[in-house]
Amino acid sequence: MAEIIQKDGTWAFDGDALRLTPGRDKNVGLLRRELGELVVPLGALAGISFEQGKKAGRLRLRLRDGADPLLHATGGRLTEPHDPYQLIVEADRYGVAEYFTDEVRGALLLDGVPADPVGAYLLPGPAVPLSVSAGDGSASFDGERVRLEWNWKTEDAKVAAGTRVLPLADITAVQWLPSIGLDNGHLRFTVRGTPTKAPPKYDPNAIELWGFKKDPLMALVAAAVQARLPHPATRPDRSPAAGQPAAPAPVEDDHDALLRRLRELGELHRDGVLTDDEFALAKTAVLKRM
Repeated sequence: MAEIIQKDGTWAFDGDALRLTPGRDKNVGLLRRELGELVVPLGALAGISFEQGKKAGRLRLRLRDGADPLLHATGGRLTEPHDPYQLIVEADRYGVAEYFTDEVRGALLLDGVPADPVGAYLLPGPAVPLSVSAGDGSASFDGERVRLEWNWKTEDAKVAAGTRVLPLADITAVQWLPSIGLDNGHLRFTVRGTPTKAPPKYDPNAIELWGFKKDPLMALVAAAVQARLPHPATRPDRSPAAGQPAAPAPVEDDHDALLRRLRELGELHRDGVLTDDEFALAKTAVLKRM
């Protein structure tokens, strides 16, 4: 098991999944604290990197597209204090971070995890019920419906529309955007049968965000809803024909699978995809399991 413990948080890897626990340091973002511990299966990863700096380094995870409803709903726009897939590493722990990175990379190579998009969420999304107040209103979600309520700072046009209750079945998309510079952010729901081009300030299906402390928590609502919507990769033509079960995956002997993996690693090394060090690391990991 590989583990790195920092003020910013603790990351542990047992060969099958990474357990990401936020730290208690004052610089840990509010969203990470509320999100709590995340368990990321190895199959959800597209890669890992470690970047050294003069005073501190960064461990970064790259997830496969479509694996995490939080990343999909936020479009990858979470900033560093709130991004659960970044870890600040103190300079005296660079060696540990490099070892941790090598262990995860070796497991990705050994298991042959592809970096291409997935067709189903591999992380569950935030637990419900949850409720957040920020910007010009509050949003709550109980797993079946979203409730939007307004405050004294809301534009009259939205107040006149009253409290909004949006059944999950009527929601076709959800988006969270942070406030950047002079541009306000928002949490917006696209509702079936009610298209609108109105800015979030006037859209009764959106909450406008102004860059205050609790804005990132609206991303939790977005992610919880996104996790319960059909996956973006779902297409009717990709489903098995009506009445026809999906073909079962062929069963492969463990020893044969490891031999096949060795051949694949050799080909990747000959083609220049893997460096000598990466090939040696992955080959050693395979041989240990034979």
